Amino acid sequence: MLSSITSQKHQIPKYFTISFNSNHNLTSNLEPFNPQKHANNHYTTQNWAKILSTQITNCTNIHQLDQIYAHIIRTHILHIHNDPFYWNTIIRAYTRFNSTSKALHVSIAMSRAGVHPDTYTLPAILKAISQKTEVLILRQLHTVAIKHGLVTNLYCESGFINLYSKVGEFGDARKVFDESPERNIGSWNAVISGLSQGGRAREAVEVFLEMKRRGLDPDEVTMVSVISACGSLGDFGLGVQLHKCLFQAKGLGEPDVFTLSSLVDMYGKCGRMDLAYRVFERMSERNVSSWTSLIVGYATHGHVSDALECFRGMREAFVTPNSVTFVGVLSACVHGGLVQEGRHYFNMMKNEYKIEPQLQHYGCMVDLLGRCGLLEEARKMVEEMPMEANVVIWGCLMGACEKYGDVKMGEWVAKHLQQMEPWNDGVYVVMSNIYASNGLWEDVGRMREIMKERKLEKIPGYSLGVGVRNSDT
Repeated sequence: MLSSITSQKHQIPKYFTISFNSNHNLTSNLEPFNPQKHANNHYTTQNWAKILSTQITNCTNIHQLDQIYAHIIRTHILHIHNDPFYWNTIIRAYTRFNSTSKALHVSIAMSRAGVHPDTYTLPAILKAISQKTEVLILRQLHTVAIKHGLVTNLYCESGFINLYSKVGEFGDARKVFDESPERNIGSWNAVISGLSQGGRAREAVEVFLEMKRRGLDPDEVTMVSVISACGSLGDFGLGVQLHKCLFQAKGLGEPDVFTLSSLVDMYGKCGRMDLAYRVFERMSERNVSSWTSLIVGYATHGHVSDALECFRGMREAFVTPNSVTFVGVLSACVHGGLVQEGRHYFNMMKNEYKIEPQLQHYGCMVDLLGRCGLLEEARKMVEEMPMEANVVIWGCLMGACEKYGDVKMGEWVAKHLQQMEPWNDGVYVVMSNIYASNGLWEDVGRMREIMKERKLEKIPGYSLGVGVRNSDT
């Protein structure tokens, strides 16, 4: 569709007017644009282009933006005044409304119009595709950057490193970094952050130490990323050193709320809730990340009452919880076997805060109900979930069936687990235990025969828990 539009013969309407309502009219301050009259008047067309840019920036919804862009296509005003700035403005606007495909279509139209990208174009497109990154598109954009000599631009370079890391192409991310003639703090941060968020915490710490050896001082972004990596490793000794580094590094100043929240999260993951609370208590400002990090830390280590008391304090401080906060709260209920409270918080999340439950929330509730022997209610929740249960949820329910010796439910769960992981012998082991607890020795023998035929060895147990990952804070 885009190619057919751009290949049409340029036919500019006699009058150019964009209007959304009586109070929103582009022509309110200018006479109608007549291309024949103003064909050689660059000043007039530039005025119109500037007005378009203002209107695009002020759009409050994607429908308005679509209307403006439709008029731009029909009038071909950007073929008359084709500065990259105006194309970039449209790309950024579509990105603002999370419309990745339309932002890409505009960049394609820009290329077909013969307008080369500048140092602002590619960062805008990279931001657009970060919402839904595809490796093929990313590599095509990388080629464009190389062709136009933009790959070493500060924002392009860090953008490519970030996105390659996001899609798991760490080799390509590191190649962009290694080939950079001048690595600034932004490039180092992009590598460290990408590795940390990509589950390669040890490498993230190694890059940080390499940066320090080269004499570069970290900034707040660096510290948040490397502290997060340290938390993933559970390396308490390194965490203490990083905490000291916050006060020794030049130019860092007073740690901000994001840096201190990362410390709370790190100490929580290292099992030092006393230090996590000490950092939290001394914070002059606390945001949702600060509260959530503390709640998740308490929940992870089984401090049920502390986690729920912290959540109460969060609400009293008028800080709005997010989905990760509720994973922590529900996990605390699981550890404490608090069924009524779990139901209460699950409903609060949906009804009061309008947060749609995700797989982790359902997993917590299934685990809670199963542990407390409410297997039918747990089964009903699994069947009514808007998404397919994963192996973690089925594993929790399987563990509950083993605990309470529920043969019928166990067979139902085992069927789903066998479909998801046919290679896993844990299902047969648990079912054998369930049959044995009910004195069903023929079925026990049948399970053993199946395992023998499949040449499987019995393992100690089949346990899958619902983890709490503080990644959205």
